[in-house]
Amino acid sequence: EVQLVESGGGLVQPGGSLRLSCAASGFTFSNYHMSWVRQAPGKGLEWVSDINSGGGSTGSTSYADSVKGRFTISRDNAKNTLYLQMNSLKPEDTAVYYCAKKTYYSGSYYYDYWGQGTQVTVSS
Repeated sequence: EVQLVESGGGLVQPGGSLRLSCAASGFTFSNYHMSWVRQAPGKGLEWVSDINSGGGSTGSTSYADSVKGRFTISRDNAKNTLYLQMNSLKPEDTAVYYCAKKTYYSGSYYYDYWGQGTQVTVSS
């Protein structure tokens, strides 16, 4: 059974930092691209960042413009864990953050599994 379990969310002041983790199980983690996606209160889902499966413990990365330069996605394939280091946090980063597994099918990538989410609140 595929499981994605996020942790590390919480309340932080503007300008602060948090590190989110996503523990994966039930599939060969190193073989799959992974993403972080967030949902702010009253808004739809917003893609945050991707990391490719890559070789070793790292893969190529991409970021939404809203977080570029402040957030860093990484993965540790030996620990089956995905990370999101968030620095210089802003109130507009307040959201539930989800990790998601991507799968390739019929020429496109899809999210086939999601975690339960972890709340990040940025407020003074």
